[in-house]
Amino acid sequence: VRFPEDLEDENTTFNPEYSHQVFGDDEVAFGYKGLKILLYYIAGNLSTLFRIEYTSKVNEKFDCVEADDVESKIREIIPPGFCTNTDDFVSLLEKEVNFKPFGMLLHTYSVHNEEAGEDITYQIYKADMTCPGFREYHERLQTFLMWFIETASFIDVDDERWNYFLVFEKYNKDGATLFATVGYMTVYNYYVYPDKTRPRVSQMLILPPFQGEGHGAQLLETVHRYYMTSPTVLDITAEDPSENYVKLRDFVLVKLCQDLLCFSPGKLMQGFSQEMVMEAQQKLKINKQHTRRVYEILRLRATDMGDAEQSRSYRLDIKRRLIGPYKKKQRELAKMRRCLRPEELTNQLNQIDLNMQHEQLEESFQQLVSDYRRVLERLAQA
Repeated sequence: VRFPEDLEDENTTFNPEYSHQVFGDDEVAFGYKGLKILLYYIAGNLSTLFRIEYTSKVNEKFDCVEADDVESKIREIIPPGFCTNTDDFVSLLEKEVNFKPFGMLLHTYSVHNEEAGEDITYQIYKADMTCPGFREYHERLQTFLMWFIETASFIDVDDERWNYFLVFEKYNKDGATLFATVGYMTVYNYYVYPDKTRPRVSQMLILPPFQGEGHGAQLLETVHRYYMTSPTVLDITAEDPSENYVKLRDFVLVKLCQDLLCFSPGKLMQGFSQEMVMEAQQKLKINKQHTRRVYEILRLRATDMGDAEQSRSYRLDIKRRLIGPYKKKQRELAKMRRCLRPEELTNQLNQIDLNMQHEQLEESFQQLVSDYRRVLERLAQA
């Protein structure tokens, strides 16, 4: 909500992707007809208005059943201090002009907005719990995780090893410059013996109204650039990354690596090398596993897939890596041969059918190439 009229504007509304963490696996609130759970957030500081509306509710006296206590379920995840009536909320909205982003400005960029017909400015900040007011703001911000990340949980903000990176949009209201929350990322700094740290991305969320505009890539690249300058950082990883995050990371890392000397077309065609691993880690804080994916994507770009020899060489190179888990299974099988009875061995062999392995390998290869092509298409447009 930026203006009072946004309260009535359906265009500013977005619905949760998940609600099982609040309403159980069936995502059902029992006992209401026409139930609406309304949560409004002021665009910048995320002050909250919470209301529940419904046309009717089951009555314990007559129906002998009790309706779910929806209000207490929501109260469990939104911090106290929220508004319950519109007038209080609108009076807070008038003070929004005083809201300023927390922490240190790392990056400013602009995105062309077709609808508005102009470039809109965005800024990325790094904050921590010592910033005045940030703890309370973060409590409100993290409530979005419950609705948009499938296995979300709140973090321990008293642990000083957390870093917070925030994206804001700059906009004008009555001649003043205001800021709207776009999204954020939390990163935990793990200790690596003897004197390094390994930042691990824990949570990342771009709010639905801003998705598909490239903010995730801007945020991830900014975070990488922030840690790249630190001599104590070993490399950057992610905790249990989603499929979408992996695609985003592929794009950002390829964009960062494509100008490194070790990824020149001539060197790519010679195969994956230790030089790539070293340079990507030392200059860009990218680990070996992610460097290998970058190599595969950039080699695809350098390969003429219409040339039978180049195409075959590329396919074999990728499949050599993909076959790793299957080879592990075969080693396990060799062990089984020595200690299993014949009928037990037959049972295990049925599970490791070689033809099926080849089919799965080809399927994995085709899927990978398809994903890699999408990264290269996006790179070409960047």
